[in-house]
Amino acid sequence: MEARRKRLLVIRFSALGDVAMLVPLVRHVAERYPDWDFTMLSRQQYAPLFSNMPANVHFYGADLRGRHHRLWGLSSLLDEIDYRSYDAVADMHDVLRSQYLRTRMFLAGKRCAHVFKARVQRWLLVRHNYRHKQPLVPMIERYRAVFTELGFLTDTQFATLVDGGVRTHIGIAPFAAHKGKIYPSDKMEQVVAALGKTMADRGEKVLLFGGGEKEQAVLIEWERKYKGVKSLAGKYKMDEEIAVMRGLRLMLTMDSANMHLASLAGTRVLSVWGATHPWAGFLGYGQKESDCIQLNLPCRPCSIYGNRFCKYRDYHCLDIAPETIIKRIEAAL
Repeated sequence: MEARRKRLLVIRFSALGDVAMLVPLVRHVAERYPDWDFTMLSRQQYAPLFSNMPANVHFYGADLRGRHHRLWGLSSLLDEIDYRSYDAVADMHDVLRSQYLRTRMFLAGKRCAHVFKARVQRWLLVRHNYRHKQPLVPMIERYRAVFTELGFLTDTQFATLVDGGVRTHIGIAPFAAHKGKIYPSDKMEQVVAALGKTMADRGEKVLLFGGGEKEQAVLIEWERKYKGVKSLAGKYKMDEEIAVMRGLRLMLTMDSANMHLASLAGTRVLSVWGATHPWAGFLGYGQKESDCIQLNLPCRPCSIYGNRFCKYRDYHCLDIAPETIIKRIEAAL
């Protein structure tokens, strides 16, 4: 009789960038432990991130605004995934929802480990008058520590997606979830216009990435106005966008989900940082801090996620000259 395969539940519901950072690590652990089955529990819209995984990786989409909403919904979710059949749980989120799920599994006798978010250290990092700021442990290393606690040893380096071969074009993703992370639109338009001409002279294009309806309208307008510029906003699914990114020379992004998607594709990213800072540990996996475009100001960082209102009212942390960004990109081509 064949022995029962051991099972690990990995939980991370949001945000897109944080879930994306888990992808190369989950793939690496699954490849290293083929005798285990791994189930990634996240929001259904993030399923495409895990579409090219080893056969022992499975995805379960939670409907946190519908049938899995509130306490009774989470209890239903536990029954749906047959939580008693798991041997261990890796809580990579450590929020109320995941805490409830892992507590139920702990009471059922399962091994549990959760990510250490260093909330106090993060709080100190964004304090204006704290004079001993230093880089925090990258989020990917915090995820790795959870696997290690559960007995899954990992290599120091592991691969992202397979290299895309010949690379052409550059990508620009000019938006982010919060204002404190978005380079001003009028300055970004200058960057797009200049790079569009540069790439057109090379027989290539600037490809624009964005999600919402307002973003799409802006990008379509830039495509209409400038030579060598093409908007992809709203035209591709998430896994298709990653496939496009895999073939790019490089990407220009904010501190945003697109930085992490491009990192999954193994593409070099030049990223613009304002209210946030790579020291918080959210730089894309495999990217270099030397490729971060940022101003050295005493008020930075003022926010971990970019959602705090600027006390100076002007977000001068994003007052970076378009020429600076253009030169950095042209030097990287």
